[in-house]
Amino acid sequence: MKKTQPDTLDFVPQKDIVYNKLLPYADRLDAESNDILSKIKGNLGRAVQLREIWPGVLFWTRKLSTYMRLYGRKFSKEDHVLFIKLLYELVTIPKLEISMMQGLARLLINLLKKRELLSREDLELPWRPLYELYDRILFSKTEHLGLNWFPNSVESVLKTLVKSCRPYFSEAATQEMLDEWRPLLCPFDVTMQRAISYFELFLPTTLPPELHHRGFKLWFDELVSLWVSVQNLPSWEVHLVNLFARLANDNIGYIDWDPYIPKIFTRILRSLNLPVGTSQMIVPRYVTNAYDISHVVLWVSALLGGPSKQAQAQLSGLFNSITSFFHPSNHGRWLMKLMKLLQRLPASVVRRLHRERYKKPTWLTPIPDSHKLTEEDITDFVESMMQPVLLAMFSKTGSLDAAQALQNLALMRPELVIPPVLEKTYPALETLTEPHQLTATLSCMIGVARSLVSGGQRFPEGPTHMLPLLMRALPGVDPNDFSKCMITFQFIATFVTLVPLVDCSSALHERTDLTEVERELCSASAEFEDFVLQFMDRCFALIDSSTLEQTREETETEKMTHLESLVELGLSSTFSTILTQCSLDIFKVALEKVFNFATTNIFETRVAGRMVADMCVCTTLLQCNKSNCFDISKYLNQEVLNEEELDKEFLWNLQLLSEVSRVDGDKILPYRSELFQILQLTLHLKCKQGYTLACNLLHHILRSTALIYPTEYCSVPGGFHQPTGDYLPIKDWGRPGDLWNLEIQWHVPSVEEISFAFYLLDLILQPELQRLKRFAEGEQDMSRDDVLKSLTIVQHCLLGAGGLMPPLKGERIPELVHSMVNLDETTLYTGMKYDESRENYRDAICSVMRQLLQYILEHSEDDTKSLFSIIKIISDLLHFKGSHKHEFDSRWKSFNLVKKSMENRLHGRKQHIRALLIDRVMLQHELRKLTVEGCQYRSIHQQLMRDLLRLSTSTYSQVRSKAQNVLFTALGTYNFCCRDLIPHVLEFLNPDNSTVTQQQFKGALYCLLGNHSGVCLANLHDWECIALTWPAIVRSGLSSAMSLEKPSIVRLFDDLADKIHRQYETIGIDFSVSSALRTLSEMSHEMRHLPSYSEVAEGLKRQELKNSESVGKYKQLIGDLLDSLSNGNLPWKFEHIAIGFLSLLLRDDNQLPPAAVLFFVKSLNHESLYVRKVAISAVAGIMKQIKRPHKKVPVSDLKELSGTVAGDRKDNQWLQYNSSTLPRTQKDWDQCVFVEKTHWGYYCWPRNLMMYAPQEEQPTQNLAREEMTEWEQIIFDHFSDPVFINQFIEFLSLEDRKGKDKFSPRRFCLFKGLFRNFSDDFLPLFRPHMERLVADSHESKQRCVAEIISGLIRGSKHWSFSKVESLWELLCPLLRTALSNITVETYADWGTCIATACESRDPRKLHWLFEMLMESPVNGEGGSFVDACRLYVLQGGLAQQEWRVPELLHRLLQYLEPKLTQVYKNVRERIGSVLTYIFMIDVNLPYTQPTTSPRISDFTERILLQLKPLNEGDEEIQNHVIEENEVGVQDERTQAIKLLKTVLKWLIASAGRSFSTAVSEQLQLLPLLFKIAPVENDDSYDELKRDAKTCLSLMSQGLLYTEQIPMVLSVLQEIAGSSSWHARYTVLTYLQIMVFYNLFTFMSDQKAVNDVRALVIKLLEDEQLEVREMAATTLSGFLQCNFLSMDAPMQAHFEALCKTRLPKKRKRDLGSIVDTIPSADLVRRHAGVLGLSACILSSPYDVPTWMPQLLMDLSAHLNDTQPIEMTVKKTLSNFRRTHHDNWQQHKQQFTDDQLLVLTDLLVSPCYYA
Repeated sequence: MKKTQPDTLDFVPQKDIVYNKLLPYADRLDAESNDILSKIKGNLGRAVQLREIWPGVLFWTRKLSTYMRLYGRKFSKEDHVLFIKLLYELVTIPKLEISMMQGLARLLINLLKKRELLSREDLELPWRPLYELYDRILFSKTEHLGLNWFPNSVESVLKTLVKSCRPYFSEAATQEMLDEWRPLLCPFDVTMQRAISYFELFLPTTLPPELHHRGFKLWFDELVSLWVSVQNLPSWEVHLVNLFARLANDNIGYIDWDPYIPKIFTRILRSLNLPVGTSQMIVPRYVTNAYDISHVVLWVSALLGGPSKQAQAQLSGLFNSITSFFHPSNHGRWLMKLMKLLQRLPASVVRRLHRERYKKPTWLTPIPDSHKLTEEDITDFVESMMQPVLLAMFSKTGSLDAAQALQNLALMRPELVIPPVLEKTYPALETLTEPHQLTATLSCMIGVARSLVSGGQRFPEGPTHMLPLLMRALPGVDPNDFSKCMITFQFIATFVTLVPLVDCSSALHERTDLTEVERELCSASAEFEDFVLQFMDRCFALIDSSTLEQTREETETEKMTHLESLVELGLSSTFSTILTQCSLDIFKVALEKVFNFATTNIFETRVAGRMVADMCVCTTLLQCNKSNCFDISKYLNQEVLNEEELDKEFLWNLQLLSEVSRVDGDKILPYRSELFQILQLTLHLKCKQGYTLACNLLHHILRSTALIYPTEYCSVPGGFHQPTGDYLPIKDWGRPGDLWNLEIQWHVPSVEEISFAFYLLDLILQPELQRLKRFAEGEQDMSRDDVLKSLTIVQHCLLGAGGLMPPLKGERIPELVHSMVNLDETTLYTGMKYDESRENYRDAICSVMRQLLQYILEHSEDDTKSLFSIIKIISDLLHFKGSHKHEFDSRWKSFNLVKKSMENRLHGRKQHIRALLIDRVMLQHELRKLTVEGCQYRSIHQQLMRDLLRLSTSTYSQVRSKAQNVLFTALGTYNFCCRDLIPHVLEFLNPDNSTVTQQQFKGALYCLLGNHSGVCLANLHDWECIALTWPAIVRSGLSSAMSLEKPSIVRLFDDLADKIHRQYETIGIDFSVSSALRTLSEMSHEMRHLPSYSEVAEGLKRQELKNSESVGKYKQLIGDLLDSLSNGNLPWKFEHIAIGFLSLLLRDDNQLPPAAVLFFVKSLNHESLYVRKVAISAVAGIMKQIKRPHKKVPVSDLKELSGTVAGDRKDNQWLQYNSSTLPRTQKDWDQCVFVEKTHWGYYCWPRNLMMYAPQEEQPTQNLAREEMTEWEQIIFDHFSDPVFINQFIEFLSLEDRKGKDKFSPRRFCLFKGLFRNFSDDFLPLFRPHMERLVADSHESKQRCVAEIISGLIRGSKHWSFSKVESLWELLCPLLRTALSNITVETYADWGTCIATACESRDPRKLHWLFEMLMESPVNGEGGSFVDACRLYVLQGGLAQQEWRVPELLHRLLQYLEPKLTQVYKNVRERIGSVLTYIFMIDVNLPYTQPTTSPRISDFTERILLQLKPLNEGDEEIQNHVIEENEVGVQDERTQAIKLLKTVLKWLIASAGRSFSTAVSEQLQLLPLLFKIAPVENDDSYDELKRDAKTCLSLMSQGLLYTEQIPMVLSVLQEIAGSSSWHARYTVLTYLQIMVFYNLFTFMSDQKAVNDVRALVIKLLEDEQLEVREMAATTLSGFLQCNFLSMDAPMQAHFEALCKTRLPKKRKRDLGSIVDTIPSADLVRRHAGVLGLSACILSSPYDVPTWMPQLLMDLSAHLNDTQPIEMTVKKTLSNFRRTHHDNWQQHKQQFTDDQLLVLTDLLVSPCYYA
């Protein structure tokens, strides 16, 4: 069945779904797909030419995506390209409604998904339309004003779309993108984040090598050097890393990463945020901006291999340094990241290997041979990962991550991976006390199962482990431990699926060509039979334990508990797998056993009975049927029929029979007469349980005769029944199914079976329908139970034979939607030819059910059980063709899970096991049965849906909710049926309709609300529907059935309003398609029937009509809502809902009708707070709508410098603030070129820099009222009215929630709009209010005036010079007053006010403000608090200006320097923060000029001079400054301490904010900090010490450049010689963190490693005990993360130190003072012992070869003097604690003598000896 090109297709398909070829009716599919495809092409092309986006284009694009679900990409390459181009142009239509754009984009992504199908020669896509689309939506200028509502998913859809189009951007694209986005690269600005994320998303990295000079080589050096030089993890660094990872992965072998590798790995290690050292401060941004693990993994796996092997060395180093974190005893928030790294990395390497070795070559650049992974590379990689993975198996987060990692590692190197896992598994299977171990190891074994069983050259002995594992796993089938039971079932099922259970031991005598391993397997396979029988015994025991006869009978539990149903599932699937896979002999034995068990015991039918019956189904060869039939018939006599409770044995036999009948149809035929007899007798039992079982029997018989399904799932086609002489099953262990020779055995219903099915229907279904019909017509009485029984029979007939009944017929319902394109449904052939000559039972059932439903609803509405049954039947009538959607979904899910756990990602190519492949083909068949999209809406459907609606609004809530669910499914199935149904639903909400009950009212509301997955009728994205539903919802507030007393109704309205607000997306008004769709000309020759000219003209007319209709509907909707609002009786709740709806209808392409504007402006002074809030947002939006556009012109005289140089240059100096050239006169103002945005000109100039045209070309300001538009007049009238303004300000200055209020951006937008659109018209009215509010220190008053002022400043952007000047004359005094009245509650608001006012404004425009703020921020007037606040406000303004105000920054620094010795803490902190902003511009980035703003180096020099007094004295620095400013000059020392406090605040503040750390400058302060920082952890210390400690912690975590390391080390060495032991101690803690956080940078520099080592070993011999112990801890840490290694010289050095002789103890006189200073000899001896102890503690979880000897050396010192004895004891107890868990394994490393000594040491001495 190899791919031969069928004659039925006249093209070569791109890539179709292979499983279609295996269906039983595969020969008909080519014709079908050809037909559908030509319809799609014809109609889609026609729809586009007629410009009918909706419904035409959308309908047929949806059909195209369904086509791809069913047939894959089964079209020619030319069609593929055409589809992509057409969709690309549709997606980028500028005004396309967002939800439509999303749908088209998803289809386009799907078409572009397999990029290997189309090369760059076949397809080229422009990048700019995508960028414009992305930019318009993600950085929308109007979204925050509520003029656009985008769905939440739009961002991810667009990103995926760009990713899919990226490979096809032209070769010139890279340069164009760089020109476009480089000007945005200003590191202090938010645009930096934007530009870098654009780069990450758009830059193409898959160009072929000959085009690399037009691809990444244009930007690589620039961006990499930027990345290398950034130290403090700004938020955009993540995007850079993602870009590099993608680049590395797409161009393996073409980029030399070696120089960057240590840096890459250091940053990856830092990004894991692991806890190190004792007292570490976590910098919050390190956590939030950490790298994304999936990209890190991609990058690492792309770096491996290649000639230098450097990456593997670093990777091993990385894993060595973090291995101990994986141990299960460690836990923290960092653990998830580590596990993710562990799980993803092997998968990524396997993907790369697959690409190098097994994947078909495509047009993408292949990896050059020099850089492919060699066998040695793979081995090194697997070895470096094994230790952490084995530790992670028992992690607290569960063993899944480890299992996935092992699965991928075992694919590459089974011989390295599987043995250690087996070593852990065997003991775990034996242990009884630790079930957690068992579940963890078994789930890992399941992961490596396939590699184990298939053996192969690498691991030939693998399969021999299989039987021992299976036999030992049996005890896990344990009724008392649920999770153990489930994992054991899964484990057994996995292994058995892979292996045929055939006894091959006879082959030993018959064949001579077997290898040693094969012989071993053959003899072992004799145990299979034993295994199967033992497994069955276990299962029977499990079943026995769940037959709790008495409890089950008494508690009428119909259902099993959830756990039981899971166990049942596990049991039945495992058992059926075993039987599928075993040979005939074993099968017979098993059958015998089950048969005896089932017939000799009787089970209650609910739980145990289900399980046994399941086991019987598995074994059905219908031998048991014979005896069973007679058993049953002997019970059936007249009395039984009427008994309420039946005999258990009878029920059990019936259940057994009903389950056993689930076999292939041809097996049932021989017994048909007996079965029919039994059915006739049992279907009319009185007992509910009895007839339900009989109905099941009927259902199963019909199903097995009427459906198409595979009959076997064996792992080898043809089964295992050949003689062993010529076929040896063990060769098939773990063998994948061969897709091309699957040889599926299908059951296709034969004529005989179909006629049997119809025979049953005629004799069983027909009479029931007759009876129900007579009952419904009132001719015959039936009890409720009888009705229910009849309905149950009908329902089971429908379920069993649904596939045989043709779908419902009926007339089409015309003209719900008008379209010029054919909107037909497509019918798929699913292997059933409907027999028209027989009666169509679906129609029959349908008509009877409708009659019955009317009857029941009228006469006995409380018969809810029958109603449930009818709802179920209606649902099946509408949708059921033999399988249910939810069953299909869960099977699809479980198929994917199993596939994942057993797939072979390395070889790929669908090498799954045969059972899985068969399952997938079956799923494909079911998918075809369930595909119902775009069904025609016929009259019969209409009637059924009206019935459902009637049920959805009936009296009983359960009936309602069941009917609603069926209704929602139906609404999603039929085209445009919602429009037909909505008026009927709204009828119930109509206030004029007085007959509505409360239940109907609620039901109707639920129908509008919809369920979480389906359609929401209240919010269809269509003007016609919304124009009906929204006003109806609001008006329903007047309905008599509505009562706000009922909480359920109130809640419903809340949910409804909430759902509409959440799901509403702006609906398009403009549906124009430009005629310039290029693709059309190419498509037109494809189309059979081109539209004629008249049709095209008609299409154009239609389009214009639709646009004007939309506008009409939009206005009508707003009018309706306003009408309802004007009704005085409307309850407040509905008023709020209506106002909410109105606020959703603001748009940026159509102005609100004047009436609505008037309403919103009036609502600004509404008494309700909610209404006022909505109105403020709405009026801000309206201001934007009526804004007049301002003209822009390019800046003419730009002098560009050549070369990329960023920062302060000659050519951007004119942008900076310069007090000598400020525009202080009208003339200067007019000549000045104002550039508002801060980032322009910092990095490079954009192609054309725009500025606003001169004043006379702009729209005129201060229009007279007559010249205004209607909209402007409304606003003008209200805001010129003093009474209105008084009221408005009054409301704005009320407080909302005390203490929670903040500066409101919405109000700011409102004022900005007012003053921008009407310039200073309203200023005179606002002025008195502002003056009043500023003087009042209440927080809400101050906040209100702050919002007005910031709006004023930003709104005055286009005012003339004279107006601006007078504005500042008014504002400056106001601001001065405000700043002197500032309070704790309001200082943040004023800060926000000034920052908002300065944002994106040229500083030269605001020079009045800056000069005023700079006057004297710290002058002591009003106390320290006011000083701090002033600084805060000033900082807010300056920070917004970034690099454009160097002069102001210099002035501020000069002003602040003398004030650095401030006494007050809050002022100090503020000054520290301001300093950070002053020096923020001094960055050390590549291609950047040194800044003209203040520089850190000059500042530090000046400070160090003042701090000199502190460095000279040796005594400890105490914080002895009295807080009051005492009289007299303080000495230098006190001044210096005060200065130091401020400097510390600055250092702490800058750690989190600046990009690069000024390391060399900070180092000069280090000695001082070491002197101060306290050693103990104690919070009672004063501020100075705490700050010093924090500062050291932050500095030690900093990222160091290679060239900075020697500087740091020399400073540390100098301090290590200091006389204060605190300083020496702190050096060690600093060193620990610094080395770990810069691990690979250190390790790549051998001299640095030696220096660190020397430093630590020197401090081991320190005279102070604490320092010695800390040095030992540090050494142990360095050994543990493999920074230092344990080598012979080191060991010898310590051993020598240990042998230092101690002087003999002299007999001292009792009176003499004991000397406390330890002798030098004792120190050296202790140093040696500590060194040994550090080595031992450095490997807490294993025993390296050198360890036993060191332990022996240590034990010799157990009786030395203190402190040595203490150290030895501590070490031994720690050793015992960490090695206790796995002592059995560790024991093997020691000799017997050593063990004796150890046992003596470790066991505590007995007290009674």
